Amino acid sequence: MTARIKAPPAAPPPVTIDVAEPCASWRAALPDAAAIAARAAAAALAEAASGTGAAELSLVLADDAMLRDLNRRFRNQDKPTNVLSFPAAGAVPRPGPALGPAPMILLGDVVLAFETVAREATAQGKSLADHLAHLVVHGVLHLLGDDHGDAAEAVRMESREIAILAALGISDPYLVREAGHG
Repeated sequence: MTARIKAPPAAPPPVTIDVAEPCASWRAALPDAAAIAARAAAAALAEAASGTGAAELSLVLADDAMLRDLNRRFRNQDKPTNVLSFPAAGAVPRPGPALGPAPMILLGDVVLAFETVAREATAQGKSLADHLAHLVVHGVLHLLGDDHGDAAEAVRMESREIAILAALGISDPYLVREAGHG
């Protein structure tokens, strides 16, 4: 099942979020998973990318098998993981006087593994919906260039995640440290 969800018009810049659900377990466990994921992505973009113009990204609600395959092919790690982000190959030029309206910025893809995300949520005493929202925000921030390769970057990225999630009514996900989170 694939859904194309427009972010609310009250939250400029316009954002198009494509959600694909090739794993039926997401719908079975969390019928509104696509809407939760799209809302989290839109919130991350609204906070982190204000002023970037129109943007488009895709979210894929997949399973461990797909994430294991992607992780093996692109990161040389033969194991599933909770979320992977794949930034778009090239940047779309920013508008200037000769370009007219802002072009669409293609950000990339965020792919999530149902079994791993569900297992982590249970182990950490979090709802599947809140953990999904957190990992979508995390993945979108990666698309926007955030990283957690060193301690300073990790603190900055986690602070952004906490603020975005708070705006969605979700408590600090780092109160319980996540096993498997980068």
